[in-house]
Amino acid sequence: MQPLTFRHATDADVDDVVDLVQSAYRGDRSRQGWTTEADLIEGQRIDTSMLRDLLAEQRTIVLLAETDRLVGCCELSCRHDPEVAYFGMFAVRPEMQAGGIGDRILAEAEGTAVELWNVSTMEMVILHPRAELMAWYERRGYTATGRTIDFPYGDERYGRPRQDDLMMIQFAKSLGTGR
Repeated sequence: MQPLTFRHATDADVDDVVDLVQSAYRGDRSRQGWTTEADLIEGQRIDTSMLRDLLAEQRTIVLLAETDRLVGCCELSCRHDPEVAYFGMFAVRPEMQAGGIGDRILAEAEGTAVELWNVSTMEMVILHPRAELMAWYERRGYTATGRTIDFPYGDERYGRPRQDDLMMIQFAKSLGTGR
């Protein structure tokens, strides 16, 4: 397995990150991997304006994983509760999925959140009905909190749903006191 290096994204990375996230979740390219949402939602997952806004948020980073190129990313933020980091926008190149890169990015994200903000918990939301993705996180210590969030129907910035029963289920994991 190639060594991964990690760094925080800058404005110079926006186009590459948008392309990576789109390729992992939407459209035909996403069908090469197992994280595709193409059968559930069409259109964009994020655009350059949304990503630039995200990068400008305080206590928010986009963590990049690189070999000789960008291979994965995730969003980390700690804006609403000083004890809790939010994990989102997790993407690995479709042709490189199922090879352990996601595990390494998730572990780095957990450690980074503890290091940056001294949080005790990581939270995320997972699109229902993505049972295989929920099971992947459960194997890594995350559990459903019982909280659900409605999918943002009518806001095409997040795509155009192909069904009317989508929602997001919140998952969380205790991170303890550090790496």
